Amino acid sequence: MPSSAILLISCPDRKGVVASIADFIFNHNGNILFADEHGDGATNLFLTRVEFDPKDFDFNLTQFAERFAPIAGEFQMDWRLAHSGDRPRIAIFVSKYDHCLQDLLYRHHNGELHCEIPLIISNHPDNQRIADFYRVPYFVVPLSRDNKREAEQKQIELVREHQCNLVVLARYMQVLSNEFIEAFGSEHLINIHHSFLPAFVGSKPYHQAFQRGVKLIGATAHYVTQVLDDGPIIEQDVVRIHHRDTIDALIQKGRDLEKVVLSRAVRWHIENRVLLYGNKTVVFQ
Repeated sequence: MPSSAILLISCPDRKGVVASIADFIFNHNGNILFADEHGDGATNLFLTRVEFDPKDFDFNLTQFAERFAPIAGEFQMDWRLAHSGDRPRIAIFVSKYDHCLQDLLYRHHNGELHCEIPLIISNHPDNQRIADFYRVPYFVVPLSRDNKREAEQKQIELVREHQCNLVVLARYMQVLSNEFIEAFGSEHLINIHHSFLPAFVGSKPYHQAFQRGVKLIGATAHYVTQVLDDGPIIEQDVVRIHHRDTIDALIQKGRDLEKVVLSRAVRWHIENRVLLYGNKTVVFQ
């Protein structure tokens, strides 16, 4: 598909919002390709994603903010404009487990993830061979309780040096400090947690699930906040388990979920399909 423009909007829900957006695009010779919307009755909030072809627009899209301002002001819109041709730059953080890292790199390599991955950062050297195979620079930043702040500052420098606008925690087994989170903002940090949140937060969720005797286990991709494993959820999935399954069996089944759930969440984020509101997300398909 030719390069399209993507308009993401949240505003108070009232009559005329959809018509005003459609009229604006039509009156400037644009063509709407896809449109999706959601109204939250509890908060009276309206959210929409409108993808349109700007090829015949009668003004340059660099002027979009100025031209759209009257409508945005009238309806109190919080909005942004993205482009389908944009390729976000992603920094992947990983520890020793490689399944999520491998899945992201494979999907990027085969063109499924339209982004750039200029670096991988790890606190262990174990995944160097994978990075070498995909020809992605791999930086080892050892981290301990004694040097955590120094290590995180080095990581922040690397992410900024490589001009990344998204950090993906692909089973990075460290709790980020508030300072690190504030450096990039929650909406630019995606984590995969190996349970169906809000159940079994923190470490060893599969062991917790085994002890509890649950019949389903899951994985959750979410934005990172200062409260552990409590950020807005982007994607989740589950798999049924059997009473004969051992902890090792749970972990094996869970890893298959983790990599798929994380890759979905990353793809939806870079395709500008996710809108945040409060501690929730709307994911437009």
